[in-house]
Amino acid sequence: MTDPRLIVALDFASAEAALALADRLDPRRCRVKVGKELFTRAGPAVIERLVHRGFEVFLDLKYHDIPNTVAAACAAAAELGVWMLNVHASGGLTMMQAARERLESLPQRPLLIAVTLLTSLDDADLAAIGCPGRACDRVAVLAELSAQAGLDGVVCSAHEVSDLRARLGPDRLLVTPGVRPAESARGDQKRVMTPSQAIAAGADHLVIGRPITAAADPQAALSAIEAELAAGPSAPRLSPN
Repeated sequence: MTDPRLIVALDFASAEAALALADRLDPRRCRVKVGKELFTRAGPAVIERLVHRGFEVFLDLKYHDIPNTVAAACAAAAELGVWMLNVHASGGLTMMQAARERLESLPQRPLLIAVTLLTSLDDADLAAIGCPGRACDRVAVLAELSAQAGLDGVVCSAHEVSDLRARLGPDRLLVTPGVRPAESARGDQKRVMTPSQAIAAGADHLVIGRPITAAADPQAALSAIEAELAAGPSAPRLSPN
């Protein structure tokens, strides 16, 4: 199997809608992400149905709790056959280590990555919740903590990729949401790049939702992004809206 860089975010309110979209995509050319709303509404069965269709699934539930609870949740996710799952790095070193150790005991474990800082947050948002300073500095601290815990990589904004690649080395995965194809609207994401810019900066995998899932032809939209990646990082500026 190839190693697709693109992860399509199935941000739907029902299993039927998510699976209908998945049926319009080629699992050899992308992976899929299941987040909180879909998992809460549809439960583990939607993961199993996507895996049965041949998709590798990124379970994006961002576990953040006491170490034993998070470790148990990660083990439960692994039993569903997910390809990758995540925790919040702000849960701390002990929590991340507990999750990693629980997964390492399995015969075939999923990748475990940490969320550094949500891409909807910027410096002003951090100050408003009592965390003054630059978003990029907080991302760096949390990313290095996740590496110390032995996780496989981090979720981060494309704007932090270059710095994190230098800090973490070539072996840690860098997974970037907040990616928008050229000329696409930003939506509620604040720290974004185009796909080609993010890959050029050093990202391994790109999480893309609405530009593909809301397209009239999702597979054609995915193909257009693949073509943009092949063309390189020069691309028009994103729409500010």
